[in-house]
Amino acid sequence: MSGKPPLPYGMRNVVLPGDAACQGCPIPLAWKTMSAVFGEKMILVIPACCSSVILGIYPNHSIRASVIHVAFASAAAVASGVAEALKRRGIRDTQVIAWAGDGGTADIGMASLSGAAERNHDFIYIMYDNEAYMNTGIQRSSSTPRGALTTTTPILGKSENKKDVARIMVAHNIPYVATASVGYLHDFYAKLQRAKNIRGFRFIQLHAPCPIGWRFEPRYTVKIAQLAVETGAWILYEYYDGKIHLSGASKPYLDPSKRKPLEEYIKLQGRFRNVKLEDIEELKKYIERNWDWIRRNMD
Repeated sequence: MSGKPPLPYGMRNVVLPGDAACQGCPIPLAWKTMSAVFGEKMILVIPACCSSVILGIYPNHSIRASVIHVAFASAAAVASGVAEALKRRGIRDTQVIAWAGDGGTADIGMASLSGAAERNHDFIYIMYDNEAYMNTGIQRSSSTPRGALTTTTPILGKSENKKDVARIMVAHNIPYVATASVGYLHDFYAKLQRAKNIRGFRFIQLHAPCPIGWRFEPRYTVKIAQLAVETGAWILYEYYDGKIHLSGASKPYLDPSKRKPLEEYIKLQGRFRNVKLEDIEELKKYIERNWDWIRRNMD
């Protein structure tokens, strides 16, 4: 013993070094931000996804928090049960967080997600959105954007637009919905702080570029996440009290003339290498429709 007092739990001693993440993986960035808000007082409910691998095998998890590994479709259902159990036992200082990818949320886990939202169970659901099934071979999900190439799309890329899960959650009229990005971690931190102080079901969709699946150099993870916002392709906002509240980083881009060209975002990603001009135009129309929805519903 050195005689020094122990460090308070936080980013550097809740999320530990030596995990199994790929270079440039956004997941540890997000976990560090979460740990800055909740410390080790988290119970993470994690279905099949990259995160199950990154954490490592008990008792040598790379995060100082309780972790429950569950089947692909059941994260929201299990988190609901854990939250109710803590409530019955009078435990109020531990945050239950379902942490799932887009495959386990937008596709396989959608039914249990919707059920937990409808029942307004008291936990936070975070969908880390890397826009494909990355852990099992980069297969297409309903969250994959139009024109993106995966191992299960046609050679010219996906022909359908991205499913808007955050908007589906808004339609459930739950207490809190937010979008966030690993390119804007202070914004993510602020949204976690707000969610921490709200009771009931809370949902955050975290945009999380994947170097392996998106085909870019690992050093560009944050840059590409920021470009998604700067081009208007990813809109940062919160929903509470029945209104949309546009986040500061996205406010300038209400004006399309302030946005960077969408091509700057997609040209850095090998998954768009075969994208057609008409798909780029459709992507732009899809983005503008999303902004129109924001304008109609914002505070």
